[in-house]
Amino acid sequence: MTAVVSIEGVSKDFGAAQALIDIDLQIIAGEVLAIVGDNGAGKSTLMGVVSGAIAPSAGVLRVDQRPVKFGSPADARGTGIVASPQGLSLCENLDVVENLYLGHENVAKGLLDEVSMERGARVVLDSLAARIPDVRVPVHALSGGQRRSVAIARTLLGDPRVILLDEPTNALGVRQTAQILTLIGRLRARGLAVVLASHSITDVLAVADRVAVLRLGRLVAEYDAADITAEQLLGAITGATAPTSPGATNRGRKRA
Repeated sequence: MTAVVSIEGVSKDFGAAQALIDIDLQIIAGEVLAIVGDNGAGKSTLMGVVSGAIAPSAGVLRVDQRPVKFGSPADARGTGIVASPQGLSLCENLDVVENLYLGHENVAKGLLDEVSMERGARVVLDSLAARIPDVRVPVHALSGGQRRSVAIARTLLGDPRVILLDEPTNALGVRQTAQILTLIGRLRARGLAVVLASHSITDVLAVADRVAVLRLGRLVAEYDAADITAEQLLGAITGATAPTSPGATNRGRKRA
């Protein structure tokens, strides 16, 4: 299948430290791609490169097969790539509607169009089956899972094509984690490409179509998630077992 985003020979150096080394990877619409690896493997750096937050030292990013250079996350958003960072970046004193539209508010006749923004907030949250009790409740009154749902819903404003999620289930309970994984499945069902960076092998195998394994900045394996066990994936992450060659998976396969 044709990739929405192609990562070709991307490397990133921070002084003498090599965070990414010659990464080749494709991001495909309607698919969840999980990026896994130990601490320091390069997951966050790779997500930063794709989101426009980090400039690569070498290599090329292509969107719809055309080379692009991002100077900022705003440049990436212009091509339909939106990130939901691990830190959420929500304003806890503002309500759900205000957080969703922060920085791109609807304005009519010089005034905030509160009605259209509230309506839009309900539509996007309902489309994800996000369990938010009231769109006018302050974010500080929401649970961790509800806050994450708001952060993910915010990425859908502006017709995105690629959603980058960095550790979306971090520090969540079992029920809240299940809600976020269900939400990720709904993003895939909408035909979006979802890139999920996670430490949780259980979460990855529950929702991913493909799994890319990074170790010390290199892409060491790429699997069809349906064909890999947790033990095999852990072995590839730690280096305890020899991984298969990157690119050996069926890239077009999706879960039912």
